[in-house]
Amino acid sequence: MKTILITTLAAFAGATALAADYSVDPSHSRIGFSVRHLMSKVPGEFKEFEGSFNFDEKKPEASKVKFSAKAASVFTNNEKRDEHLRSGDFFDAEKTPLVTFESRKVKPAGKGKFKLEGDLTIRGIAKPVVLDVVYHGMGKDPWGGNRTGFNLTSKINRKDFGMVFNKSLDNGGVLLGDDVMLDIDVEALEKAAEKK
Repeated sequence: MKTILITTLAAFAGATALAADYSVDPSHSRIGFSVRHLMSKVPGEFKEFEGSFNFDEKKPEASKVKFSAKAASVFTNNEKRDEHLRSGDFFDAEKTPLVTFESRKVKPAGKGKFKLEGDLTIRGIAKPVVLDVVYHGMGKDPWGGNRTGFNLTSKINRKDFGMVFNKSLDNGGVLLGDDVMLDIDVEALEKAAEKK
């Protein structure tokens, strides 16, 4: 009986040892998006952001995620367009400086895949979204830190967040699409390793 108890406790300790807090590494991560403009898609990203999460690959459904990006850091490689995106027609960056995400639930969706449910807030408007997550694994970096990585994708409607600006075209179409495709790459460092 004692042997069984010791074995059980050891197994439990091994399973919980993988749970850790992580900070997103901005220099190796990217918050990307794209939206249809006329006949093509224009890509963009946020240059300034931060995030943290708790993750246990043995129990991913217990994970908690928080993320924020500075709306004024939006970048599409065109300064005039970026200024328009910062304005009240889009992100209204002066009045609502942050785009935020906070998780509510994580569901396994196959080997190394998850559904991350949470609230995305843009322009002060919070809406539920679901992100498709692909887990890239974890490992040691050259400096002894523990790192992990993910790719997250989703589709949102910009009008749900009060971004209704558009222009009609002569052919009857409109300048911009409503759907915004999110494509986020995250590399994160375990917080315990950060302190070393």
